[in-house]
Amino acid sequence: MANNEHNYIPKEIDKKGGFVRQMNLFSTSFGNQKAELPVEAGRYRLLWSPVCPWAHRSVIVRSILGLEDVISLGTASPMRPKLPHIDWEFSLDPEGIDPVLGIRYMSEIYKKTDRDYSGRPTVPAMVDVNEQRVVNNDYFRLTNYLETVWAPFHKEDAPDLYPEQLREEIDALNDVIFHDVNNGVYKCGFSRSQEAYEEAFDALFARLDELEERLSIRRFLFGDYITDSDVRLYATLARFDAAYYTAFKTNRNLLRDFPNLWGYARDLYQTPGFGDTTDFHSIKMHYHCSTTIDSNDERPKILPKGPDLTVWNTPHNRKALSNKEEKFLVP
Repeated sequence: MANNEHNYIPKEIDKKGGFVRQMNLFSTSFGNQKAELPVEAGRYRLLWSPVCPWAHRSVIVRSILGLEDVISLGTASPMRPKLPHIDWEFSLDPEGIDPVLGIRYMSEIYKKTDRDYSGRPTVPAMVDVNEQRVVNNDYFRLTNYLETVWAPFHKEDAPDLYPEQLREEIDALNDVIFHDVNNGVYKCGFSRSQEAYEEAFDALFARLDELEERLSIRRFLFGDYITDSDVRLYATLARFDAAYYTAFKTNRNLLRDFPNLWGYARDLYQTPGFGDTTDFHSIKMHYHCSTTIDSNDERPKILPKGPDLTVWNTPHNRKALSNKEEKFLVP
């Protein structure tokens, strides 16, 4: 089928033109039980790209908890390689090859794991370095594993991002944030019908309006301290004005039009682990100049000059909503 034919439909688009994200194939949990993945320092390599919000939140948690020397990090380029299929490339490394796994493309390690794998090779992916296979690409649960069963390797005085007494509430809010916000922007951007786009658009901004109200009386989503839910919401908010507003047509409001969400996002950005893992240039390059789920997209790629990103370091004044000096709950 020709690249410019109107009726070409990528795999993850349903009959109504809506985006349906593929399932994660490798979802074995980490833990101490026989059927679980063993928690061992130096055994795994986390593959990511700084453009991907799902991968970014894993890297934020890895940084906050001090797991950098426990789980190594492999970084893929923000630009997709020009291949007949969607992939990630390790072109940032010397000779374009990941120095630990010896792979040029992400698909190689997926194919080593399952030679019949036919989905998009996604990030984040936890790879068992010894066995040379992907063991977990479940972005929805990965941060929770890092926060719980990886606790023996946390740095001294590591914060509790997933307090046991709040887990049920955190899980419920995470589910809402995922469907309407994290994945909601993708439902807008990848829709192939006006109806599907507008449905996703309305759900996205209805949820952002609710979160704006919630954050009018709380510094963070659950009060005085940062939790796993804040990490997940931040990963989308950090990309909103620089990418989603234009590339995904989520253009009812900019993030900076929401006083509380904007102050909240800057509060997190100025916290170690958040801003220092946020690469706005790579984010802009990927969403505006690279392919996404459709390798047949041959439209000209233009990198927008804006928006002004220096404003992320301006005062946020969110401390007034909390009587706590620290942002993290330390058990």
